[in-house]
Amino acid sequence: MALLLLGSVYALAKFQKEKRSAQSQTPSPVDIPEKNTAGSAKIQAAVLLDVSNSMDGLIDQAKAQLWNMVSVMGKASCNGIAPAVEIALYEYGRPANDEKKGYVKQISGFTTDLDQISQKLFSLTTNGGDEYCGQVMYSSLTEMDWDTSASSYKVIFIAGNEDFLQGKLSFTTACSEARKKNVIVNTIYCGDRMQGLREHWNLGSECGAGSYTHINQDAKIEDVATPYDNTLFLLNDQLNKTYMTYGAEGEASYRKQAEVDDLNKKMNKSVMAKRVAVKSKKELYYNTGWDLVDASKKDSTFYQKVDMKTLPDSLKTKSRLELKQAISKKSTERDAIQKEIETINTKRETFIATEKTKTANTKGDQTLETEIEKIIRQQASRFNMTIK
Repeated sequence: MALLLLGSVYALAKFQKEKRSAQSQTPSPVDIPEKNTAGSAKIQAAVLLDVSNSMDGLIDQAKAQLWNMVSVMGKASCNGIAPAVEIALYEYGRPANDEKKGYVKQISGFTTDLDQISQKLFSLTTNGGDEYCGQVMYSSLTEMDWDTSASSYKVIFIAGNEDFLQGKLSFTTACSEARKKNVIVNTIYCGDRMQGLREHWNLGSECGAGSYTHINQDAKIEDVATPYDNTLFLLNDQLNKTYMTYGAEGEASYRKQAEVDDLNKKMNKSVMAKRVAVKSKKELYYNTGWDLVDASKKDSTFYQKVDMKTLPDSLKTKSRLELKQAISKKSTERDAIQKEIETINTKRETFIATEKTKTANTKGDQTLETEIEKIIRQQASRFNMTIK
């Protein structure tokens, strides 16, 4: 215990010294989403995952928890307005990554393309390496375009194990950046809570005004079967048929949507059901870059501007007026299907809540999903956000 206290005191003293001398670095924005409208709030979340050996369970939990995290964020409101949700993803601890960058790699900058994030998560694999927490935090803070609005909830979730103080770039330098950008840092240790303290994971959260917690990264992903699952999946198939592609990447993006559906469904039914629920939320799941329906909801005159040569064969020969009518029909169909999904999902969630009351005395493992949801609910209120 004495060694633990001495280590913490030393690290904090080093933080105070480096805080005074840390130099800022010019950001190099990657995958920048549309700019926030004046006065509106965002939720920006960067998920930083350790992909070194023994982290396979963490990666599986990250794949599964994406839809729950987005769903919780989607229930937030600020002054009656739902904030835009953007997710970014980094990996660290892979020896094949650039040593000069601390074995850190940006998998995706801030994006609203949830299919892309999910697909990227499923592509992650583990490999032995050095885990430089300070470096990955600093990279995520300086490489991306963090929103400048004081009303936006900007948050980092860094998960892994081994000593938090590894690497040439101290976590305190990253903390200085986090403070300047008003980004909250939450550290999630994979393993025993006291071991996480001995390995200094609490220090990163303290400097970023966030929280420190721990999880069992090898805990089995919950899969609660309900009478509503198959209905949701059938509705999802119908929902997919309402998408109308355009542009050079339209068909590829449409196929990606189906591929990501398949990846999540193969993982387990609960994960897929949560994905379907998110797909029913217009403010969370939208594809303006390749879908005519979503693009037209953003710009009612889009049917007049789209390059007809990039449309499917069934639409290329239509007049602009006929195209408008076709888009309107699909939009009406989608609205009806999304409402039905919401109704069925509400029944599903009620069923699960009832089932859980029967085992209320059984304490489950802390997982990436349970801890991220708890943290979001606690911290969003700091930004005048309420979560239903």
